[in-house]
Amino acid sequence: MPNNNPDTITRTSLTLGGFALLAALLLGAVNLVTADRIEEQQQLAERNALAEIFPSNFHDNDLLEETIVLTPETDMFINIDLLGLTRERTAYLARQGETRSGIILPLEVHDGYSGDIILLVGILANGHISGVRVLAHRETPGLGDKIELPVSDWILGFDGRALVDPAIPQWQVIKDGGQFDQLVGATVTPRAIVNGVRKALEFYAVNQHIITNY
Repeated sequence: MPNNNPDTITRTSLTLGGFALLAALLLGAVNLVTADRIEEQQQLAERNALAEIFPSNFHDNDLLEETIVLTPETDMFINIDLLGLTRERTAYLARQGETRSGIILPLEVHDGYSGDIILLVGILANGHISGVRVLAHRETPGLGDKIELPVSDWILGFDGRALVDPAIPQWQVIKDGGQFDQLVGATVTPRAIVNGVRKALEFYAVNQHIITNY
């Protein structure tokens, strides 16, 4: 027969409550450690991307020491919405001596095949791209993940490009009548990135005087 002794019920309840509390504490600790590790990996990826996008021959300053924090509400720049930001992100200013040599802009692309794509776009003072790198995405392995440099060199197709090279109507994938390669079996992802990078160049064009004198 069931033991309905009040003391037994109380002890059982306390024991179960203790296990539940312990489990919650352990889960919280694991989540905290995992979150810190993920953030560290993201920061490492960003540091590596900076060095690839703006090699040392393009600047003599520490990119991590000259930054601008951008948010969707930043009002010091024109058309901040072109960068698609949904949260606080960092732009990195490049300089050679006393001359501004370019900027690395954060870019969020929201029309990828599997969700948002986070990129960094390096733009030289003359408006040409020094490099583009993907920081985070959820695109399909074997298809959309070819936007990552370790997987394919597709992303290098932006190097040296500018808002007028090619002309704006040509800033599309070949399938849409433009000049940029699409990925085999994955057109949505490159289409979204090409469109996003063009918007980053447009942002730089209308804000060049502010960036140069910042």
